Amino acid sequence: MPASLHPRQTLPRDDEANRLTARASRYARLGVNAGAFVARVGVNRLTGGGPESEARALASALGSMKGPMMKVAQILTTIPDALPADYANELIRLQSQAPPMGAGFVRRRMAAELGAGWRERFADFDFKPAAAASLGQVHKAVTHDGEPVACKLQYPEMASAVETDLSQLDLLFSLHKRIGGAIETREIANEIRERVREELDYLREAKVARLYGQMLADRPFVRVPRVHGELSTRRLLSLQWLEGERLTEFESAPQAVRDAIAVGLFDAWWRPFLRYGVIHGDPHLGNYAVAASGQGEAQTVDGINLFDYGCVRIFPTSFVLGVVELYRALLEGSEARLRAAYALWGFPDLTRGTFDAMTIWARFICGPILDDRVRTTADGVSPAEYGRKEIGQVMRALKAEGGGLLIPREFVFLERATIGLGGAFLRLGARLNFHRLYEDAIVDFDAEAVAKRQAEALASVGLSR
Repeated sequence: MPASLHPRQTLPRDDEANRLTARASRYARLGVNAGAFVARVGVNRLTGGGPESEARALASALGSMKGPMMKVAQILTTIPDALPADYANELIRLQSQAPPMGAGFVRRRMAAELGAGWRERFADFDFKPAAAASLGQVHKAVTHDGEPVACKLQYPEMASAVETDLSQLDLLFSLHKRIGGAIETREIANEIRERVREELDYLREAKVARLYGQMLADRPFVRVPRVHGELSTRRLLSLQWLEGERLTEFESAPQAVRDAIAVGLFDAWWRPFLRYGVIHGDPHLGNYAVAASGQGEAQTVDGINLFDYGCVRIFPTSFVLGVVELYRALLEGSEARLRAAYALWGFPDLTRGTFDAMTIWARFICGPILDDRVRTTADGVSPAEYGRKEIGQVMRALKAEGGGLLIPREFVFLERATIGLGGAFLRLGARLNFHRLYEDAIVDFDAEAVAKRQAEALASVGLSR
């Protein structure tokens, strides 16, 4: 047993692993909410209401659930055409914050993870959560060595809640089919299920955090918190506490400051993907913070903190090669090379219309890195509207081809990361030569080298693809 792991982690019994009684309770609540949603839709149609009214009804039903269902719903809002636009717009407005657990609840949860004497293992522990999310909440504590740590504690019965809520994915995707969606969502659903289940395992997340520490070791500007394995279990993850301010606090900072933050974000997301085939699949603004000093024109950025390693995707090397080949094909204007790149992505034998539709989207996604000049991600576009016009063009073209394009599962979180990161660049108003940044990241790209690098890095932290 590795010395860094707490002995309780080896116990085979897991009293919360997808319990039948917890699932039954969750199913009952989902049934009531789904019934309320259906009833409201029926009334809406009788009274002549439009899709916006239905969208508000869905948001109301899901919003009362919180937990995993809200996480799934918010993932869906970032995937093109996974939900009708009106539904997606309404879900974006929902708050993902879950009601925090009280001090008594926290004491019981910590005792369940670290034992009855858990409090003696910390010099200080703040029972008021520093942050609350869909699957757990974070508490600030201090070790006996005087180091501040972030203790992420999972809410009770989350395994059961996740399985129950994931079973409702088909209901959500039926909304997509009802209006004749342009894409086939089967693999999207499978991908979401696998990634959300992984987020329950904090021991896996600890390994991923260590992996990121290795992958970004040559980029000290991107700060990855150190794992405290002796204070971590499957449902408790203790990481080094990194001080920083929210990215939104820097939207009016000097241009040089905003540009420096954007370079750090680019490195945090794209270097691990292009060099190791690994990407952080949740570019939510709350998953990074900025460490800065000084004020006004004298302000400088010391680094960006990258948080939350639960939603991380490890890709086959062939898919990474397909992404690089797509970029090179667009630079060359080679249709043959573009088709070969799409085949590597999992899109073989595309019709003329489907090929043209996908290339609209590819040129949009790759636009900033194709353009060898200093620019924003998209001039004159708000973060909320980033990609909306292009998605509409693509979906109309795919529907004209008969729809039903099967989206490979690897595509889901790469797309989410790309759109989310582009939105963050827009919020910052960053002006960079993204082409030069990308060229630097792939200067020695070799698919076999990526495969070897990935295998060695995963093995060193005990992960598998």
